[in-house]
Amino acid sequence: MMKPIKLAAGAFFISTVFALSACSSNASNEAQTASPSPSGTETASEAPSGAGQEASATPPAATNGGTEPSAPAEQTSSAEEQIKQLLELAKKGEAPGIPFAAHNSLIDDVTKAWGEADKVDMAGSGFYATYAKKDAVFGYNKGSQLFDVRSSSPDLQKLTLEEIESALGKPVSTKKNGDDSIYIYTANDQFQLKFIIPASTGKVDHISVFSPQDAVNNMAG
Repeated sequence: MMKPIKLAAGAFFISTVFALSACSSNASNEAQTASPSPSGTETASEAPSGAGQEASATPPAATNGGTEPSAPAEQTSSAEEQIKQLLELAKKGEAPGIPFAAHNSLIDDVTKAWGEADKVDMAGSGFYATYAKKDAVFGYNKGSQLFDVRSSSPDLQKLTLEEIESALGKPVSTKKNGDDSIYIYTANDQFQLKFIIPASTGKVDHISVFSPQDAVNNMAG
């Protein structure tokens, strides 16, 4: 009579074990399924991907910043070359773009080629003929010999005293004429190169290639 009771108890024990095992398996599966989700969400929303983009954008900015100083350096070099060329021309009594030279040309040569001047003024012991459309003024003595060739070309009006001194050093002398400062350089024994700079602009208004020996009240011959 005791055997049926033992069999019933054994069956109950086995069913209980299976139920507990199934619960444990379900709990484990749920834990495995749930755990990757938060981890994956954090990885997708983390800032490092954005930080990586910012970092990749930084080098071009640094590169651009590194190239900016090159333009002023090129401009400075170009200005120095231009100024040195002015001195070379002045050694021949010439100014850029003007086919007449101090000491070697006459005002008659100018009028034959360019026609009559816009105006002629007397200054000191000489005369000054203005050709506004040519950005040129010529000083000549009573013998018609040119002693001063001036140019106010727009290309010259970009130059500053700093650039001039960087190319040629300090002037041999400086004079004042009203608002203008005149910076004088010796080209050679015959000619001077002058830069006329108004205080109002700080840049060249015009240059003068000047022959002191010919700026006298003399007659040809």
